[in-house]
Amino acid sequence: MSQTKVKKLTPEQAAFIPVYREKWRAISLSTGPINRSQAAETIKSAYSAIGKKAPEIIFVDRPYEAADIILSQIDNPRSLLRSQFETKLRSELEKQLRSYLRGQLESELQNQLQTQLEDRLYTQLQTQLWEPQRNYLAGEIASQLPPQQLIDERNEEIHWEILGKQLNNCIQPELWAGCGSLLDFCISVLNLPHSYGRNWIVFQSLVRDCGWIYPFERVCVVCEKPIALSADSNHRLHAEGKPAVQFADGFSIYAYHGVILPEWYGRLHPHQWQSKWVLKEQNAEVRRALIQGITYDRICQELAVTELDSWQEYTLLSIEFDDDFDWVGNAKPVYLLKMTCPSTGHIHALRVPPDVRSALEAIRWVNWDIDPRGFFRANLSKTNLKKSAGYHHQSYTNC
Repeated sequence: MSQTKVKKLTPEQAAFIPVYREKWRAISLSTGPINRSQAAETIKSAYSAIGKKAPEIIFVDRPYEAADIILSQIDNPRSLLRSQFETKLRSELEKQLRSYLRGQLESELQNQLQTQLEDRLYTQLQTQLWEPQRNYLAGEIASQLPPQQLIDERNEEIHWEILGKQLNNCIQPELWAGCGSLLDFCISVLNLPHSYGRNWIVFQSLVRDCGWIYPFERVCVVCEKPIALSADSNHRLHAEGKPAVQFADGFSIYAYHGVILPEWYGRLHPHQWQSKWVLKEQNAEVRRALIQGITYDRICQELAVTELDSWQEYTLLSIEFDDDFDWVGNAKPVYLLKMTCPSTGHIHALRVPPDVRSALEAIRWVNWDIDPRGFFRANLSKTNLKKSAGYHHQSYTNC
């Protein structure tokens, strides 16, 4: 096995990058139930790798159920083992393999294999699952402390520092997947040498066979994976008419293209959403998700909108939201270019910038500033307009 540093990938090697990225995305986002016997063996091997005796292994159905067990460990912060797991099973192997990569190749592989796995969906899982649980556990722990420990300001900073370490003693396999894809590529495709064969096997099994892991000196809590986890093509939490994340006990998270929804919206398919909800919804992110799901076409037909200008089959419309204001306190209307196909009567609408004041100006904007009077025909279909307007429409959907 050659130990020469790798300076550049061959075309054949580069072709495997998306293969290994998707392999580890699929592994990390697999759903439960986990094989508890296999997970228990993995935990025992992991403890052995860091020189610790096998702990009592406790399985729970979802992360929140780990609260009582974690509370019982608060008196001994030295029993926290996450950092030892990360050093022995991840960091040492990563450092050894990266030593064989030269120049820009290391950063390029990290970006294409590790970083691209860790953004968007993993960030959302961190925000929507981990942070709420962390806050919940903090409240539970605080409620069980003697009052003087909370009142005494001299001890407060020390207490919350210990508490933070306690709550962060969690191995989240989905956050290890990015590193796993990089290591797997280096070992399997580049054939880079390493001396951590057994630990690499344990690393893979932790990600594949376990949910969240809370490793303590004598106790290890292993959480079941969600029974459902859905995402869109951009790897954002997404499902229509059902939970995007669901655990076996019924705990669920609803999301639409990355926007977390209240259950009363999420449990309905977007086809069942009503345009009038857009006017009543106070949360701007949720309102944007409603508009996207309902579509501007339906909103134009179902809501009272203000007609500002028209030209042939095109009409410039506005809808004002009373609770949405700009930085100087003025209401922020949404401007739409409504287009009616003369042959089918089908209505289509695109959002345009707020400084557009005429239908012609709006048409020019979606057609790369070309004056429509020079080439538009009275029976121009919305398909042609959509084709010429593609970039502009995408760039302004979140205005």
